[in-house]
Amino acid sequence: MIQIENTYFELGQVCKRNCLIICDRGVMDASAYLTKAHWEKMMSANSWNPIELRDNRYNQILHLVSAANGAEEFYTIEDHACRSEGVELARDLDYKSAAAWIGHPYFDVIDNSTDFETKMNRLIESVCQKLGIDVGDRLKTTSRKLKFLVAGPLPPDTEFPAFQDFDVVHHYLQSSGPKVQARLRKRGQKNHWSYIHTIRRPHLHGQSVEVKTQLTQRDYMNLLTQRDNAHFTIFKKRRCFLVNNQYFQLDIYKEPSHPRCKGLILLETYSSLTGDALNSCLPKFLNIVKNVTGDPDYSMFNLSLREDWSNSKKFCHSLHDEGDAIEKKTNGVSLSIVNGKMQG
Repeated sequence: MIQIENTYFELGQVCKRNCLIICDRGVMDASAYLTKAHWEKMMSANSWNPIELRDNRYNQILHLVSAANGAEEFYTIEDHACRSEGVELARDLDYKSAAAWIGHPYFDVIDNSTDFETKMNRLIESVCQKLGIDVGDRLKTTSRKLKFLVAGPLPPDTEFPAFQDFDVVHHYLQSSGPKVQARLRKRGQKNHWSYIHTIRRPHLHGQSVEVKTQLTQRDYMNLLTQRDNAHFTIFKKRRCFLVNNQYFQLDIYKEPSHPRCKGLILLETYSSLTGDALNSCLPKFLNIVKNVTGDPDYSMFNLSLREDWSNSKKFCHSLHDEGDAIEKKTNGVSLSIVNGKMQG
């Protein structure tokens, strides 16, 4: 699988036209079909690590939930030469495949809550958003980024479903204009890191646009020289997990930081649900205080400011819902979707 993918990635590198590479399944999917001991042995034998295989290799992950989970009446093994699993086994393998990608920074789960045509439109919409392609009214907007304040202390790890923990470091950079936000992110496990540069331009054609570029460690270190001293460096532990096919990120702020961040815990997800339907899908094992989506008091940009908010001219008051941002991901090559998993 790696050799085949690398062949196409190398072709994408030299292609003179814009190139989108779509992979049906990715390397991490193999872990769903092996024992943990066999998978770890293979990882060790090849000197592989999850950050390289999962986060750096693929730009976006789109997991298409099997019909065996939520659309059972459409699941069949008839006329499928490669499909032999019954519903229960298919559902179990689907969950394990999704869990293998938990922790990827751009992981979307496309479930069976809609009909198949709408499901495909949601898939296409997610791809277009990450590429920065304006779809106009051709595809219905199905989800937005939601943020919730969580009260500590957190429950023990045993109360969480399968999860991945990451160390995350954010630096804000000097920007080219008063409304432009530029930042660096370093994210990793066990001293293996991925690096992202983000430029956020609010209110461009009525939308907030984020341009995200994957970096090498050298480029990251060079850009660090442009740090904005008006901001603290933000340190977090980020816990990623799935609950009922809903993907969540739990950000636990760590010191050193401004005292306003002490003990701060924020839960994020993407959803089109509202009201009771939204509340029913939130993790019951967390003490969720309130929905703070779009609240400038919980913007990372504002949280990182060194100045007191009442005296700061940099405080961003007119914060649009962060879920309205169209994310453009650029790395000069390609993008690919792997079993719904886009990469590049």
